[in-house]
Amino acid sequence: MFKKYLKQLSLPESYISITLGFLVVIVGGLLVYNYLSKNKIGPSFLKGGAGEDKKVEVSTSLPTTHTVAENEDLWTIAEKYYQSGYNWVTLAKENNLSNPDLIYVGQVLNVPKAETIKPAKGEISAVSTEPPKTYTVVAGDNLWNIAVRELGDGYAWVKIANANNLANPNLIHPGNVLTLPR
Repeated sequence: MFKKYLKQLSLPESYISITLGFLVVIVGGLLVYNYLSKNKIGPSFLKGGAGEDKKVEVSTSLPTTHTVAENEDLWTIAEKYYQSGYNWVTLAKENNLSNPDLIYVGQVLNVPKAETIKPAKGEISAVSTEPPKTYTVVAGDNLWNIAVRELGDGYAWVKIANANNLANPNLIHPGNVLTLPR
């Protein structure tokens, strides 16, 4: 059937191949652009160099309230107000959320004034002769459940993320060995 149309167009196959290849490149480029623009990967992703590991005081516009919009979670809301997704813990505690994964469009959250939480890199704590406690990730694990099971406090997931220099705390894999803070 394709050959029949090709004969009607009287174009060599190489022209058609080039045209189809060009269309694939265009569609691929549009998909990548759409993905990057929706996930806000770009200049905002590059903010904050390696030397910015200190806690920074938030602007004086806080405390305030925030109405949850579509496709928002505590991490993105915390990034908006504190320039750090790690402050989602601050929002969860302030709003007494029993399950921080469940927020709803239109829900009004209190946004308190708080210090920005940044993962500490290269901080050296007191020297201990005791080897650090470790945990090997199994399928279905997440930092919250590990923190509850091993440390007795789900909010201690931030300490686990900091102790392991995790750039993306949602990305752990079975077999990863995590150092648990004391």
